Amino acid sequence: MSKTTRRQFITQSLAAGTALGLGTPYMQQQAMAATKMKLGLVTYLWGQDWNLPTLLANCEKTGVMGVELRTQHAHGVDPHINAHDRAEVKKMFADSPVTNVGLGSNQNYDTPDPAELKAKIEGTRAFLQLSHDTGGSGLKVKPNSFHEGVDRQKTIEQIGKSLNIVGKIAGDLGQKIRLEVHGQCSPLPIIKQIMDIADNPNVGACWNSNDVDLEGDGLVHNFNLVKDRFADTVHVREFNVGKYPYEQLIGLFKEMDYDGWILLECRTKRADRIAALIEQRNIFEKWTA
Repeated sequence: MSKTTRRQFITQSLAAGTALGLGTPYMQQQAMAATKMKLGLVTYLWGQDWNLPTLLANCEKTGVMGVELRTQHAHGVDPHINAHDRAEVKKMFADSPVTNVGLGSNQNYDTPDPAELKAKIEGTRAFLQLSHDTGGSGLKVKPNSFHEGVDRQKTIEQIGKSLNIVGKIAGDLGQKIRLEVHGQCSPLPIIKQIMDIADNPNVGACWNSNDVDLEGDGLVHNFNLVKDRFADTVHVREFNVGKYPYEQLIGLFKEMDYDGWILLECRTKRADRIAALIEQRNIFEKWTA
């Protein structure tokens, strides 16, 4: 008999517990969930100082069951780690109910310097290989900025073509490219122009919940500009902090039957991050029930 992983055991237990009316409250909540969306965590601020065992334990404890591993954080999952360490990371996720959603990098494709752009593409290749080796499914990248003396349309075209290149690399590794709506390129009409060029099917736009989303013709219009090209990850901040219309946003994703990850990229300082994550999960479950 092959060895059963902890993830398989929990999945089997969930099915059995649901049939019998048993299981933990969280397992029951998941069994009754009215949405395909899943809540996860980006290791930005709230998870940046947790090593990987602590990160997995805290995600399980709070019911936030997926994680995007941001580069240069305490979990240590970065391109420099060797084959043995990559296998250990993959095994730790396999033995946990928490999903390795993928990696969060700072790779971007706006530079007017051809040598630097080539280095960015090779850096992206290294991150994609790391995600593949550790059991992740994709990589977050950025567009990112416009440069003085460089025509904006030229930069947009360069970003789009670069995304097609890294999209091909990603596809060969069974990975996805998630273009975070970020930087000077974050207005959604600009992201749409980039995505119209970046037509590789392995490239999608990662909604980033920026205030600029509400400008122009408003949230719904901007949402619909890129709706057909969404990646399988979305970044949000705290649902109950600030004026961003998160309940409306979650409703828009729910209406389109979105089945990706809603990832908490929280930025406030909280004394008890476990309680804070549970609070965010409770809000998410209320809005998606």
